[in-house]
Amino acid sequence: MTAVAEKTPKVAAVVGLLVLFELTSGFIQGSISPLLPALGTELGISDAHLNWVTAVQLLASAVSVPAFGRLGDLHGHRRMLRIALAGVAAGSLLVALAPNLPLLLAGRLLQGPLAALLPLEIALVRDRLPTELARKAIARLVGALTLGALLGGVLVAGLHEVIGSAQATLLVPAVLAILCVPVSFVAVPESRNLAAGRLDLPGVVLLSVAMVALLGGISLLSTAAGAGAALAVAGLVLFTGWAVLELRTAEPLVDLRALTGRHVAPFFGCSFVFGIVYFGSQAPDSTFLAASPAETGYGFGLTALQISLVALPAVIFAVIGSSCTALIAARFGYRHTLVAAFLVIAAGFVGTALFHAQVWQLLVVKVPIGLAVGVALGAMPTVIAETADPSRTGITTALYNNVKTLGGAVAGGVVAAILAGVVLDGADTPAESAYVIVWLMCAALCTLAALAAKFARRAE
Repeated sequence: MTAVAEKTPKVAAVVGLLVLFELTSGFIQGSISPLLPALGTELGISDAHLNWVTAVQLLASAVSVPAFGRLGDLHGHRRMLRIALAGVAAGSLLVALAPNLPLLLAGRLLQGPLAALLPLEIALVRDRLPTELARKAIARLVGALTLGALLGGVLVAGLHEVIGSAQATLLVPAVLAILCVPVSFVAVPESRNLAAGRLDLPGVVLLSVAMVALLGGISLLSTAAGAGAALAVAGLVLFTGWAVLELRTAEPLVDLRALTGRHVAPFFGCSFVFGIVYFGSQAPDSTFLAASPAETGYGFGLTALQISLVALPAVIFAVIGSSCTALIAARFGYRHTLVAAFLVIAAGFVGTALFHAQVWQLLVVKVPIGLAVGVALGAMPTVIAETADPSRTGITTALYNNVKTLGGAVAGGVVAAILAGVVLDGADTPAESAYVIVWLMCAALCTLAALAAKFARRAE
């Protein structure tokens, strides 16, 4: 009891700093979505290619998250947290200053460690806090991430109305990211339970090549079907080779055996689906709302600020949902909580596909989606973190984030292919049916995720 009493106040005092980092992370992630249409106009980027602004960052996350998680387990989560913050700061500045698409995508690549922040922070609090306090801290961090996304979308879109330039507006989140770097040297404690071993560098390289091949192939399907299919198949083959390598490596980058077993595998499946739905729907929602009805027959011609205001109620309810996750799960259990959350999200996307002719219709269906998204965001990392050995919490929670961001990266390529392949006659503008396909795809996947969570074997 004495040891717990001694170490609890130290981490409890620093949770506020970790919350600041998550607020900033959410702010950066939330700020890009409403600005995408304006950013595309400024840099001459098509709607289909705008999906890659999101997908490239997720691609970098899917590779960097397990690497940062494993390095955190080996060398200290605080150390890797500082390095991740530095990378995010550099990338955010480049995004704001990039004069063209290639440099913009380079900046988004540097922002990849954004997704590594939460797993590293979870590992820190779980290393220092008893279970119940760690659960509350994790819920607080997830809530801060969601709140940051809310603030980022609204405040940055409002600033864009005043400044008039999307890139100049993006200097605001860049400054916040830069300020987080020195703050991380103030009082954040280092984790105590470090693992022995080394980083699986071949695993990092092979995973990177496999993901680039797979997503590149998906993106080419609508314009060069033969080359796209060949590249996608090559990516799948490389993924298979990577999986074999990981299973045969004594200290793998990703412990694939942790994905087996009905007590944990379904939750990782839910994470993958969540990534597809959560990240894959952001860019299409923005471009749909910004589309001119006179030119396309759909959309509302909204500005960046108006787009963020439409999304605001859903994000507010997401914050509420993530904050209440521990209370809800304590009453109903994490498995049943996730089942209900995914079913609500599925129903919301069906509603979006059926009713999107008026803004108020979108608002009505997006509110329950936001609430359920917040609950799912709060529940999944807690469930998965508690399956881990204390010395491997960083890589296990990183694996959760990695699976989620991998889903988002795949979704970016798939959605880009759908929007580029289903277009209006004589134009490269996506047809309304392309958006309906995306929404129904999200609904079907969430239904499958609910079934996976339903049949998972896990102690409540």
